[in-house]
Amino acid sequence: MVDTDILIIGAGPCGLFTVFEAGLLKLHCHLIDSLPVPGGQLTEIYPKKPIYDIPGYPIVQAGDLVANLMKQIEVFKPGFTLGETAQTIEEAEGKFIVTTNKGTQHRAPVIMIAGGLGVFEPRKPPIANLEQVEDKGVEYIIRDPEFYRNKRVVISGGGDSALDWTIYLKENKIVKNLVLVHRRTSFRGHLDSVQKVMDMAHAGEIELITESEVTAIHTGNNGHVASVVIKHATQGDLVRETDHFIPLFGLTPNLGPIADWGLDLEKGSVKVNTFDYSTNRPGIYAIGDINTYPGKLKLILCGFHEGTLAVQSAFARLYPNKKNVLKYTTVNGVSGF
Repeated sequence: MVDTDILIIGAGPCGLFTVFEAGLLKLHCHLIDSLPVPGGQLTEIYPKKPIYDIPGYPIVQAGDLVANLMKQIEVFKPGFTLGETAQTIEEAEGKFIVTTNKGTQHRAPVIMIAGGLGVFEPRKPPIANLEQVEDKGVEYIIRDPEFYRNKRVVISGGGDSALDWTIYLKENKIVKNLVLVHRRTSFRGHLDSVQKVMDMAHAGEIELITESEVTAIHTGNNGHVASVVIKHATQGDLVRETDHFIPLFGLTPNLGPIADWGLDLEKGSVKVNTFDYSTNRPGIYAIGDINTYPGKLKLILCGFHEGTLAVQSAFARLYPNKKNVLKYTTVNGVSGF
């Protein structure tokens, strides 16, 4: 049984910054996340994507922001249970007991749900033998670009993720050959990214095949992806040899087990009181993209604010007879436990 002051469900940027705010009040935190590493979407989906709206950073890559947040909370020595999903929640003797899908139990008087948009599942193309080649040349998320060094890659998709990774993998000369496949002639991504991809295609740096979709995957004797069949609107079936097929059609979020925790929900989000971002269950708070309230903006900086106020409320709940005097870090600095 893991005991802590505040149990944080979700180790994305909002969950990580909450550790910092709690540490300033000498409250210890433990985080649970279904992903194998901290950082949430920033680490899992777009670690190399630039972010422009973090105060004090004109531009910062998502992965670097996570690294900085981890450095910032290091002094407070948070605990982590990674690669496990918070499954059930019970109340006993004034505390919550959360059990993960692997049976690990955690106990705390306060729960902070910072689960982003919830549990993510990749949107998969309707290809017959797709599941048989997952992790054998088919990936739905690019975690480490170096994994594709000197490889032949086919990316499918028309959104920011497909465009951004196409640009990154070619600009940094990581892949040997890259084909981008899209069902339409227009893209959903940022205009500057679309233009870059068009320029790359015109210069022969990538092959861009529009009005097409990948309909079949062929494997070699080792069961690994060897080629894909691309159905073109007018040219019929095209075959491209490749080492990796990466369909980047986005991720479908859902609340997962959190939906069964007796919380007030609205359109797949947890309703909160904006006074302190508490839920209808005393002692349970929801911060970041997972919550909803009038005027809600799904921005990282808003999640930082929500976590800060939630921690102040949590302190009052844990120590009702103790006055909490706001102390500025510029005066008191930051010290660990």
